[in-house]
Amino acid sequence: MTAGSPHILDNPALASLTGPHAHFAEKRGRVLRYPVDVSPWLALPDAPDAGDWADLAALAGPGAEVPLTAYAGQVPEGWEITFHVEGVQLVDDGLTTAPDPEAVRLGPADVPEILDLIERTRPGPFLPRTIEMGTYLGIRRDGVLVAMAGERLHPPGWTEISAVCTDAAVRGQGLATRLILAVAHGIRERGETPFLHTGAKNTGAIRLYESLGFRLRRTTAFLAARVPERLPEAVS
Repeated sequence: MTAGSPHILDNPALASLTGPHAHFAEKRGRVLRYPVDVSPWLALPDAPDAGDWADLAALAGPGAEVPLTAYAGQVPEGWEITFHVEGVQLVDDGLTTAPDPEAVRLGPADVPEILDLIERTRPGPFLPRTIEMGTYLGIRRDGVLVAMAGERLHPPGWTEISAVCTDAAVRGQGLATRLILAVAHGIRERGETPFLHTGAKNTGAIRLYESLGFRLRRTTAFLAARVPERLPEAVS
C-alpha cells in the first residue's frame, strides 16, 4: 500500500463484498450490498459520483432508508440523513485469545433463539441470514442462550467481531470477554486479524475492548439516508 492510499478497513463493506463475501453481493454498477435478510451493510465506491447515487437509489428503491456507514462525504440534493451516530473502529493490537470450553457454535437452527436474545439486548442489527456471514458462538445456561458473539464483515485478511451481547440476568460474569476472545481465536487461527466497531459514546465497551488488546484505529460514523421518492431525470 502506497503512502496516502486508503486502508482496506476505511471501506470494509466494499472490501468484504469484493473479497471473501463476494458470493453475497447484490450489485448495480459500482454499488454493492448484502441481501436484505443477511445484513443492512452496503458499499459505495470510495468517491461515489452521481451515477453511483443513481444506482444506489435504483437498487434500494424510492423512499428506502439505506445505511451509509463510514461514508464521510455529502449526500446528493433530495437525499435526507435520517440517522447519524459517531463511531469508532478498533483493531487487534495484542489480544490474548483462547477457545472457550463452554461456547458452542450456533447455526441456522439457532436463529429464533438468537433473534430473541438480540431483541432483549439490542447489540445492533441481526437478521434471519446474518448467521451465514461467519462463525457465531454462544453460551447457554439451563438450556437458554444468554450470551453470544460472532463474525460479520470479512475484508481480505481481516474479520469483524460483531453481535456481542449478554442477557441482563448474567451480566458481570465475563461472558462477553470470553466469547470475544474465543471468536478472535478462530479468526487468528485462519491467519487473519480481528477488528470491530462500536459507538463513540459506548465508553464502557471501548474500555473493555482496549483492556483486552484492541486499539483505536480510526473514528467513523454510522449513517443512514432516505432515497428520494422522486429522482431527477437522467441527462442523456
